[in-house]
Amino acid sequence: MNKAGLVDAVHELLGGTKVSAEQAVETMLETIVKSLKKGDEVSIAGLGIFTVKQRKARQARNPRTGALVNVPAMKVPKFRAAKALKDAVR
Repeated sequence: MNKAGLVDAVHELLGGTKVSAEQAVETMLETIVKSLKKGDEVSIAGLGIFTVKQRKARQARNPRTGALVNVPAMKVPKFRAAKALKDAVR
């Protein structure tokens, strides 16, 4: 499933126009991204928890040349699945 599939599912459930369903899905995704940019944790019951993890700077190797490359410190998104989601997938 992709974003268009989510829009179709919201449209079928709520009715209205597809444009309004797309706006609802887009607003939800934008809100999650904005919260993560601020460093907040996003917890959705039954789905899981989105957080931001800080990675330290490190050195890595270029697989083609074998040369050492400096990788800067960065923030990366992390998702931890809820127990309900894990049980549903099993």
